[in-house]
Amino acid sequence: MRTTTDLRRLFDDLVRFETGLWDAVDARLRSELELPLVNFDPMQVIARTSPCRVHDVASQLAITVGGASKAVDRIEAAGHCARRANPDDRRSQIVELTPSGERLLDAAGAVFEEELRARVGSVLSATELDQLGDALARLRAAGTGAPS
Repeated sequence: MRTTTDLRRLFDDLVRFETGLWDAVDARLRSELELPLVNFDPMQVIARTSPCRVHDVASQLAITVGGASKAVDRIEAAGHCARRANPDDRRSQIVELTPSGERLLDAAGAVFEEELRARVGSVLSATELDQLGDALARLRAAGTGAPS
């Protein structure tokens, strides 16, 4: 069983690793494709969710609807997505990648995968990656676990 000190160290390691990983991936995407990671992430959601609403982006990225709307606004202003009326609900809109957004996402996906392989896949074995993935999925599924 982990002690409080061990959990604090785990927290510190996890957060610092995530920050460093985010920064490294963001730097690559920006330098090679002029695409910040903060735009790449919602673009992935838009691409894999059909039909996609701003609410779907918020839900899948665990951010507020307001934050998701601002992200979609930035991506739309860059010409990489477009909104259209939702035929099933006049109160919402459908968000879709434009052809240029699809091309950019394809190129960014390759850079993203390469950076993840270099920083994570080359360090952990396949078994360790599976174990880490399973543990993180369980933690996410458990929710916050914080007392009310």
